Amino acid sequence: MSYSAADIQAWMVSHLAELLGVETDEVDIHENLENYGLDSAQAMTLVSKLEELLGFQPSPLLLWHYPNIASLSERLAEELVEQSDVQDTGIVKQTSGNAIADIPTLDLQAEAVLDPTIHPGGAVYTPVDKPKKIFLTGSTGFLGAFIIRELLEQTDAELYCLVRASSLQEGKNKLYKNLEQYGIGQDELNPRIIPVIGDLSQPMLGLGAELFQALATNIDTIYHSGALLNYVYPYSALKAANVLGTQEILRLACQIKVKPVHYVSSVAVFESPVYAGKVVKEDDDFSHWEGIFLGYSQTKWVAEKLVKIASDRGLPVTIHRPPLIAGDSQTGIGNTHDFINLMVKGCLQMGYFPDVEYMLDMSPVDYVSKAIVYLSMQPESIGKAFHLQHPNPVSLKVLVDWVSSFGYPVQMLPYDEWQAELIKNAASPDNPLYTLRPFLLERWSEEQLTIPDLYLQARRPKISCEATVKALAGSSISCPPIDSKLFMTYTAYLIESGFLSIAL
Repeated sequence: MSYSAADIQAWMVSHLAELLGVETDEVDIHENLENYGLDSAQAMTLVSKLEELLGFQPSPLLLWHYPNIASLSERLAEELVEQSDVQDTGIVKQTSGNAIADIPTLDLQAEAVLDPTIHPGGAVYTPVDKPKKIFLTGSTGFLGAFIIRELLEQTDAELYCLVRASSLQEGKNKLYKNLEQYGIGQDELNPRIIPVIGDLSQPMLGLGAELFQALATNIDTIYHSGALLNYVYPYSALKAANVLGTQEILRLACQIKVKPVHYVSSVAVFESPVYAGKVVKEDDDFSHWEGIFLGYSQTKWVAEKLVKIASDRGLPVTIHRPPLIAGDSQTGIGNTHDFINLMVKGCLQMGYFPDVEYMLDMSPVDYVSKAIVYLSMQPESIGKAFHLQHPNPVSLKVLVDWVSSFGYPVQMLPYDEWQAELIKNAASPDNPLYTLRPFLLERWSEEQLTIPDLYLQARRPKISCEATVKALAGSSISCPPIDSKLFMTYTAYLIESGFLSIAL
């Protein structure tokens, strides 16, 4: 069946509204899709459902090249015509090959250039034991919500939270809803949480010169955890928010008075194959970028380099490198849209897990947030990096064995066989793996590897967190073990939330 751009547009408006839990009249066809806060899994859901309508699966990269519903609908209508004219060309051919082939090769070292005007100059940094005003990015994200909770508990400061919204009221609503969905909600937004309407991807954070200068004058400390997390978009799509946004944070930190920056980076800065199989410690250099190909990981490498340059210029910084972040170890509350949860649910429904050398090295979000806030308050932490990797990761097989012990009929298959079962058994949106097929089947790298191939243990470094654990020794903060108790906590939440059913 042939569909016009208007038909596709109406379909996308309806399904995006459903995905976001809003009314269709709240969806603006000219609004950039990333502004709706879609994470990678949700973007994949939208793309994969389009296959039902069109009869072919669009390349996920189209979400970058045609970033709003209006332009994407026009392009998909054109593709639909091309598909009917020439069956073996167009998007089908692109997605069956190397999805990254059209992305230009980047020299990340050449990207790591910090504006020379960003410099503390002759200003002297005076440590503040009890900050009165804290500036926070990423406050409407998963980790950001828990950092807010920790800062409310551990300080008496006002928290100025950068949030993208059209008004202060909308900003308050977004902050409140984010805290509420992770079990941190209150009857009303805590008066110490103050929304600052801006945009990480804009010059001066979209604040304008006057407000930017006011914050530069009054803020005592900065926590920068904001970033656009998407494993499909190329570097060019993420650069404004993740790289240039970090540069603007460093600019804010250097103006008027010197303010320490506590930057949330990622262990992804060590994704170059050069580090495969090697132990990397907190103070090791991360000079190698060759072979990092995921756009998100590339931006984190460049952004941390900018932070390091600022540190060399005299700005007080601490760097925190978390791995994938799991749910709260006490409540089990987590992000049900993340890759791990969708993967587990899909494998349970399918009855098969891939037999791969993959280590579960995720850290619970409460551990990560507590560690970041505690370490940021230690004067000796300035200038250091910390690894929030789980100190005792376990293999995927431990999870599968635990699942099997509860009577779930699952088995592990060699990856090639598992992929074949995926194609056969996850052929409808009823299985979460349907939306993840571009991740699991598409050959994204120059070596024609899938994303899971790239995260096999043999291709990854061994992230040491010995120095971080030692730095936390004087606190009550420790990373909960990945054991049956933690699995039970997470499973109970996933069942209670309706994400998992007791009998699959």
